[in-house]
Amino acid sequence: MSKYKTVLVTGATSGVGFELAIQLHAQGHRVIATGRNEVKLQQLKKQRLETIAADLTNRASLQQLVDQLPNIDVAIINAGIGTFEYAAALEDAAIHEMIQLNVATPAILVRELLPHMTRGGQFIFMGSQAGKVATPKASMYAATKHALIGYTNALRMELAAQKIAVSVIHPGPIDTPFLDHADATNAYRKVMKNVLLAPEAVAKATIHTIKTRKREVNLPWYMGISSKLYELSPGLVEKIGKPLFNRK
Repeated sequence: MSKYKTVLVTGATSGVGFELAIQLHAQGHRVIATGRNEVKLQQLKKQRLETIAADLTNRASLQQLVDQLPNIDVAIINAGIGTFEYAAALEDAAIHEMIQLNVATPAILVRELLPHMTRGGQFIFMGSQAGKVATPKASMYAATKHALIGYTNALRMELAAQKIAVSVIHPGPIDTPFLDHADATNAYRKVMKNVLLAPEAVAKATIHTIKTRKREVNLPWYMGISSKLYELSPGLVEKIGKPLFNRK
């Protein structure tokens, strides 16, 4: 395959997605950026990126996006949403929104993209450490990211014959507007302020995965170790991490 690739980036109008689009374009790749924020799309367009406005939770809008696409070497499924709230207080709309954008939409999008994917291409999904180690006030968000792990594990085996790689990035909390939407109290950002990842760093690590085609990347690296420890002894990890698990 060519060194320079045609890359689709969803959720490209905010946070990590915006950084992905900018960095990929700077490296010479053909970037097709999609999102809902018209202002951000115009910013990307001014930098000579290709943009397509789309609401991926709307089936017709998703299809219109797919119908405009050329053959794709790499699809970065980055769009996602979260609401941090106790399970007893989660509203119906928040539950359905997370399931739709974090689980159902990626599955539908992959199915529709497959005819456009080149042999030897790659899907890269934005997962989360929450999908491995759930915490209070993240029950539904963690459930959706856990579902994504199961989905991508099966997808990887299904696409092996076509030499299409399936990679998942599992970052810890990132300093982006996602947190502002997820937690209106700002308590999560305050508790995690010392470990928040920069979106630029997450984008850089994600792009590096295009070269390595690794099945999984944990950010920061030590969270991969902590999630393994959680699998072995969840009670111990919860006890040690009590200040984080019991955030208000």
